[in-house]
Amino acid sequence: MIEQKHLAGSFNLSGKSMTLNRMGYGAMQLAGPGVWGPPRDVNAAIAVLREAVESGVNHIDTSDYYGPHVTNRLIKQAIYPYAKDLVIVTKVGARRGPDKSWIHALSQQELVDAVHDNLRNLGLDHLDVVNLRVGGITEPGQESIEEPLTVLADLKRQGLIRHIGLSNITRKQLLKLEQSQR
Repeated sequence: MIEQKHLAGSFNLSGKSMTLNRMGYGAMQLAGPGVWGPPRDVNAAIAVLREAVESGVNHIDTSDYYGPHVTNRLIKQAIYPYAKDLVIVTKVGARRGPDKSWIHALSQQELVDAVHDNLRNLGLDHLDVVNLRVGGITEPGQESIEEPLTVLADLKRQGLIRHIGLSNITRKQLLKLEQSQR
């Protein structure tokens, strides 16, 4: 086992009690080719997850739309019950089409369903961090992020989400959001 804990340091989420090692694990490639279906070798995927955590990784970046549903189920199978200091960071805002396409999923119902899918497939009663992903696969979109963030804020008030993050947004979207919060 390689001890990675101290190679990149750690940080605290702003004003919060969660300390994350900068060396995390991105679970997207645990799914099969094209981030679709199960991996070619499920046992190897489970071994990779266990080795990552044993090496000092204390945050995993995932989403229930990887696979779809594959990576979160693998994470649960490999390392549940989770270590007390493990932070699972997931994403919502997209879904996979039957043709393996990536489709925006930013309506209230799609976001609520995505949070519940993540909770169920990870075996959790709350999500540590949920990143709202907007825009396309390679670049941010221009749509307003206020409405989807309102949905996630409501889920946070319900206790299903501890922290909300943003993924693939523009500076303009962030500034507009900040102005609306004043």
